[in-house]
Amino acid sequence: MSGDTGLAEDARRLLIVEDDAALARTLGRSFERRGYAVRSLEGMDGLAETLADYRPGYAVVDLKLKGDASGLTCVQALHDHDPEMLIVVLTGYASIATAVEAIKLGACHYLAKPSNTDDIEAAFERADGSTEVAVEGRPTSIKTLEWERIHQTLAETGFNISETARRLGMHRRTLARKLGKRQIK
Repeated sequence: MSGDTGLAEDARRLLIVEDDAALARTLGRSFERRGYAVRSLEGMDGLAETLADYRPGYAVVDLKLKGDASGLTCVQALHDHDPEMLIVVLTGYASIATAVEAIKLGACHYLAKPSNTDDIEAAFERADGSTEVAVEGRPTSIKTLEWERIHQTLAETGFNISETARRLGMHRRTLARKLGKRQIK
C-alpha cells in the first residue's frame, strides 16, 4: 500500500479494491512503475476514510470481495463519490449479468481474470467504448447459460449460497459443488 504524499495534482491516482493481497501488491507495484500513486483496500471497510483524503481518478475492483461482499457495491460507492472516476471490475467468474450490472453502476470496463496491468490500463483508455469490437456469432453453451443464471442469482442474493440454491430450486450442496468447479474468487 502506497501513499501519494508530495505528488503533483495531475498525478494518476489509483485505488485497488482486491481481497487477494498478493494480487493487489503485484498490481500496485506494476502501476507504481507506470507512474501511478496507488492505495489498496481488501474490501469496503475503510473505503469512506480512504476517499476522504485520497482522490483517485482510477479504480480496480474485484467482483467478489472478502466475506462474500460484492464488488458491485464498491463500484456503486466509488461512482457515487466521483462519477468521473474510471473503474475497471476484475473477476474470476465473468458473466453477462454481472458485466451489465457493473457497467450500469458506473464501471467503465469489466475484465475476466487473469488480467494484467496492460489489460487494465488499456481498459481505462477504452472507457468510452468502441464500435470496432467484433460481434461473435458463436452460440452460447448450456453450461455457460447455466453458469450465468447461477451467477445472476448469486448477485441478486448478495452472494448468499443458501438463498441462491433455494431460488434456483437446487440443493445447497449441488450448488456448492458447481461453484467449486468454477473456482469462485
